[in-house]
Amino acid sequence: MEELQEMSFWDHIDALRAVLIRIVAVLVVATIVLFCMMPSIFDSVILAPCHGDFVLYRLFERMTSSVSWLPQFTTNGFEVELINIKLASQFFIHMSTSFWLALVLTFPFVLYELWTFISPALYHNEKQGVKMAFFIGCFMFFLGVLVGYFVVFPVTLRFLADYHVSQMVPNQISLDSYMDTFLMLIFVMGIIFELPLVAWLLGVLGMLHRGFFRTYRRHAIIVLLVLAALITPTGDPFTLMVVFLPIYLLFELSAYLVPSE
Repeated sequence: MEELQEMSFWDHIDALRAVLIRIVAVLVVATIVLFCMMPSIFDSVILAPCHGDFVLYRLFERMTSSVSWLPQFTTNGFEVELINIKLASQFFIHMSTSFWLALVLTFPFVLYELWTFISPALYHNEKQGVKMAFFIGCFMFFLGVLVGYFVVFPVTLRFLADYHVSQMVPNQISLDSYMDTFLMLIFVMGIIFELPLVAWLLGVLGMLHRGFFRTYRRHAIIVLLVLAALITPTGDPFTLMVVFLPIYLLFELSAYLVPSE
């Protein structure tokens, strides 16, 4: 606290400016590197769920083939072909995707830089709590991104790409639509996975207790089922549970992290 009191207002502004400059510089460098690597990243990562041999599809096929009462899942013949209908779309998607991926990859660095700015204003015990929140927040965010990429987005793509209101209307999926859904679901899952951290912080502040989760557990299950159904609007109970279970486990983890009273 003494270091904070010795700094003037303009010293704080200079310190914040230095932090922002470092963040922007690292983000720009990461964006440029990813821009150069983007064609291979698109082929091997972003567009991988468009092919029937994607890891989740093969896993579903093995699991459903061994359980007779589940709807049989097959990877044969599944292929999503994207089209581009705007002249400049591919170029702008190339740039925007490079930026968003750079932001994801530099997320820990951004949080660390912000930590270096606010840490002088904290007491020792407060610093320990913030450090724990930093590591938990980074881990849960990346875990959510991975769940979004390997589970939620492929399940959603598989259902919507094969859905037809009429067989006379073929699906022609544009690159813009694909990328909007891809980025939205992955970032949404990253944010959803921060819920245990938010619950823990509210518990530390005395605003949330475990009794709240016990009282509203049944209500939460219904809400989470509806949320899972919106994310993956399919009548298949297997794929619905694949999305519901991670979200419900986050709810239970949040209940565990908050104090009992």
